[in-house]
Amino acid sequence: MANNEHILISLEPRHADNIFAGHKRVELRRRPMNVSPGDTLWIYVKLPIGSIVGHAKIGKVHTSSPTALWRRYGPVSGLSKLEFFEYFREAEQGIALVLEQSTRLRISLSLEALRKVDGGFQPPQFFARLTSEHPLHEAVTASN
Repeated sequence: MANNEHILISLEPRHADNIFAGHKRVELRRRPMNVSPGDTLWIYVKLPIGSIVGHAKIGKVHTSSPTALWRRYGPVSGLSKLEFFEYFREAEQGIALVLEQSTRLRISLSLEALRKVDGGFQPPQFFARLTSEHPLHEAVTASN
């Protein structure tokens, strides 16, 4: 049995809303994240929301040129073509994390609540790995 990991990312509110509405089915990154299919991607929505609002399973990790990623995932990227290519400007490769089973939490985990569990919590700039020893691991897995 695979030992799947829990990963925390920060998103703008509109991107999170599009994931949970089913319009955005890939998370795009300019740099590799060393994640695997089956890992759980926890979604922290940046201020003014300031909460972990849900999660999704990573179904596939696809690395390719921005042009190839656009051809394959443009319609489900949640971005216009202009936004997409602006994001990948000067990048030779990009990463698409194909998202499955996106689920919004019934009760989100606010920044205040996260800091009660982990006093030094800062929303990740890129991503954070929530290992079983991480103070937030139990909080996020129990919220499901």
